[in-house]
Amino acid sequence: MKNITVIGAGTMGNGIAHTFAQNGFEVNLMDIDAERLDKALSTISSNLDRQIKKEIIKENEKEETLSRLHTSMDIGEAVREAELVVEAASEKLSLKLSLFKSLDTLAPGDCLLATNTSSLSITKIAAATKRPEKVIGMHFMNPVPVMKLVEVINGYATSKTTTEKIIALCEKLGKVPVEANDYPGFVANRVLMPMINEAIYTLYEGVATVEAIDTVMKLGMAHPMGPLQLADFIGLDVCLSILRVLQEGFGQPKYAPCPLLVNMVEAGNLGVKTRKGFYKYGGDGKATGISSRFNE
Repeated sequence: MKNITVIGAGTMGNGIAHTFAQNGFEVNLMDIDAERLDKALSTISSNLDRQIKKEIIKENEKEETLSRLHTSMDIGEAVREAELVVEAASEKLSLKLSLFKSLDTLAPGDCLLATNTSSLSITKIAAATKRPEKVIGMHFMNPVPVMKLVEVINGYATSKTTTEKIIALCEKLGKVPVEANDYPGFVANRVLMPMINEAIYTLYEGVATVEAIDTVMKLGMAHPMGPLQLADFIGLDVCLSILRVLQEGFGQPKYAPCPLLVNMVEAGNLGVKTRKGFYKYGGDGKATGISSRFNE
């Protein structure tokens, strides 16, 4: 497997493209927005510079990585020779179903189709194609070039051969693949999101401040980042979407999103990407203080 297509040039898409290209794969990064593609290439270049500074890679490896990256705004052109397509578009089921229906028509018959979804049903996405046995979940963690874990999620019809190929591929990327079955939230978000939601409830009910909650989890539980800052980093809209998938999928009230989270998303305070969530952020994405909403 040498030719990889990544659909979506956002945070996850550019990280996935970076990782494949750095490990010797020819990568087509496809997006319908030319500005987003340009930004993705700039981000990848900056991240490669950071790796050079940390002596993870050498200067010539940056140039080799960038030479293996190609961009396209035409999905048919981008997948024409693909052996694997990794979809990293927005976390909207309707969009993913439409994309996979198109990919099934446009990609070669033996091409594997993967989705980077963090919580949506692989089985449902696969059902939009005529090759459900070749559809699988590859849930990379953010930031992709740094984080070792990839959740490999089997849909109801995913074949053993497909799973084995994807696990072997993850290992070639220097990742640690962990296999999971297709239930809401898989493993990572089924465990993580209720914790984040409970932290938000703890703030909502006035038990403790933003800083206190995050400090308890960092110093008491050895978490590298507190749950409220992590929620900002993930995106509060993404957290809300995943919690709603869990609530709908399991029908249990314990997954109901905290009203404070709902209000913050409706107000447009989504975390790092809007520079305001539980914390305030500068242009470099670093926290500059607690959001004014929680300063009392």
